[in-house]
Formats: sequence, C-alpha cells, structure tokens
Amino acid sequence: MTDLFDLSGKIAVITGSTKGIGRAIAKQMAARGAKVVISSRDKDRCADTAAEINDDGGTAIGIPCNIGYKEQLQALVDGTLKEWGQIDVLVCNAAVNPHFGPMASIEDEAFETILKRNVQSPLWLCNMVIPQMAARKDGAVIVISSIAGLRGDKMLGAYSISKAADMQLVRNLAVEWGKSNVRVNGIAPGLVRTAFASALWENPAILAAVEKGAPLGRIGDPDDIAGAALLLASNAGRFMTGETIVIDGGVTIAGRTSDDLKGF
Repeated sequence: MTDLFDLSGKIAVITGSTKGIGRAIAKQMAARGAKVVISSRDKDRCADTAAEINDDGGTAIGIPCNIGYKEQLQALVDGTLKEWGQIDVLVCNAAVNPHFGPMASIEDEAFETILKRNVQSPLWLCNMVIPQMAARKDGAVIVISSIAGLRGDKMLGAYSISKAADMQLVRNLAVEWGKSNVRVNGIAPGLVRTAFASALWENPAILAAVEKGAPLGRIGDPDDIAGAALLLASNAGRFMTGETIVIDGGVTIAGRTSDDLKGF
C-alpha cells in the first residue's frame, strides 16, 4: 500500500525552524524522508538543528535568514536551489509579536513590524518559491497562522490582525496557483508550549484558565502541530487547498476569550 504521508525525495524549507513548532515540523518531515532546510536568524542554532536531524538519520542543511529582509529571503531560496535544485514544500512559520497590550497603546513601528514580518514576508517568500513549483505542476505551501486570527482580543490585537491576514493570504494564493497544482493551506494553532508563547503558558493563572476552557483539558505541544503539517505537505492532503486547519484542543469551539483569563 502507498504511504500517503511519505515525503521521500521532497525538499522542504521551514522558516523559524530552530525551535518550537517549526523545529517539530522539520524533524517530522525529515523522519518521513524529506530533505529539510533549517532556517532562523541564529546561524549557530541552524547548524545545530540541522546536525541533530542528520545524526538521527535524516537529511538537513541550515541556512540562516531574518524574514524581515527580502534579500535574506531570496538568499534562503537561492541557497536551497543551489544545494538541491528545487523546493517542493514551503512552511512559512517564523513570526513576531513585539506588542502585548491594547491596540490603543501600540507604537507605529511595532504595528508595522508585525504586519511586515507576519504578512508581507510570507508573501515575499511565496512569490519567490511558488513559480518553480508551478513549473513542475507540484508543490505545497503551509502558512502557520493562529486562532488569534479568528477572534477579537484585547491584548493581542495587532498580532490577531496579522494572523487573520495570513488566512486570507492562503485563500488568495490557493486560487491564484491551484491550476498549477500548487496547494496552499494554513494551520491555526491555539496555545502551544513554545518559547514564543512562554509569556502565556508560564503564567500559572493563564495556563490554568486555558486548560479549564479547553475540551481536551490541555495546551498543545509542537508535535501536535507537526502532524497537520505532514498531512498538508504530503499526498494525504493532495485534494486540500485554501483551508486553515484549527488545532487548539477545542478552545475556539468552546468560546473562551482572553477576557476569561485572569491575569491576562
């Protein structure tokens, strides 16, 4: 029988992949046979993560990149193409959130940074990568969004706007490139135990409130998100495009918001 989740021979580029969700995705894709490109701003972390995957029997290289700079994104793409000739899977995972608080207090620079890093940078990268996918009539793009993009929030407003925009970016690109058999999908995680979200889950009051409101009774782990990425990157998801999968332990359908979180 064919393994629908097999990624053997595929080349996958994952931004923000030296820790958290991105790292979990890279390791799981490598375990399924993909050659993976590890990328983040930290050159040493890129090298260490790639070495760990190689030591575990996978195949990986590290190419450092700050997603806020278009020329560095182009260097990431060019370096991958030079090394392996093509890109079959692109995961836009890296994101920022320099402001935690009401939108009335956000500085212009912080708002611009959020929109540039979380929306414009994925678009730049998609425009660099998708044409060579379209030329082969095969490719998968995954944009990591957030359940913040589905709800209003008193403390994460600007970040929420950027993540809602990511969902629309997915829909638009799916329409534009579908005839070329390039699938574009998103994943909207809830609270996941990562360094990026540590300000939330390391707060006992917030953690307890989220766990209480989640039907599954817990927050997520990075591998909980990596499984969906495998689906979207492989033949298991070959008839799916333009969608954003919510993976949040049921928090969204239970209807809780940050107003319910004491100490938030």
